[in-house]
Amino acid sequence: MKFSANLGFLWNDRPLPDAIYAAKAAGFDAVECHWPYDIPAEEVRAALDATALPMLGLNTSRGDVAGGENGLAALPGRTQDAHAAIDQAVVYAKAVGAGAIHVMCGFSSGQGAHGTFVDNLRYACNATDKTILIETLNRNDAPGYFLQTTDQARAIIAEVNAPNLKLMFDCYHVGRTEGDILTRLSDLHDIIGHIQFASVPDRGAPDHGELDYATIFAALTDWPAPLGAEYKPGGDTDATLGWMQQFR
Repeated sequence: MKFSANLGFLWNDRPLPDAIYAAKAAGFDAVECHWPYDIPAEEVRAALDATALPMLGLNTSRGDVAGGENGLAALPGRTQDAHAAIDQAVVYAKAVGAGAIHVMCGFSSGQGAHGTFVDNLRYACNATDKTILIETLNRNDAPGYFLQTTDQARAIIAEVNAPNLKLMFDCYHVGRTEGDILTRLSDLHDIIGHIQFASVPDRGAPDHGELDYATIFAALTDWPAPLGAEYKPGGDTDATLGWMQQFR
């Protein structure tokens, strides 16, 4: 079993290049991040090269965070901004060798939002041969987020009909919204591009809570890529890593 450190949460008290070195020292097999754009890409690439860790993915910009935005791709009237965020992510992902780009849809609803999201995903899929990911966010943490269920995501992936569009299956978000993680993983297997995890309901390390990760990970032994540890350590990251040796 291989694991990726999501550096949006793990070691996020230090610069991204330093966090990459910390992930290597802790024994992770890969890294991923949220919004690395304030860090020069060459500094991130240097740390990746030095540690031989792959960067699995990154997110498109959230937009005006102070104004309450959390993604742009499903916001009617913001197509130009959404395309700019996708272009920025494509350039950065190429520079650091990231394998996937998570296109964030934002807070919206209705058919206008749906059509906008589909159009922007087609733009993203045509802009790069990298994997484009979409992710459902649970209504407790992100009320009003456009993409809320895996059935909704599956229908959008089918409508866009692009070979590089996949689902980012976050066990935490799906666990809080839908439950029945093993069934959802099995049913959605063919469209999943990346899997993330954290405990439910507190989004902590996967060694407690409502989800039995020993059972979940046992069902994923044939998954070909590292699983993404996207949990909130609530303090020193290194002090929370006992789970990794247990589940390996």
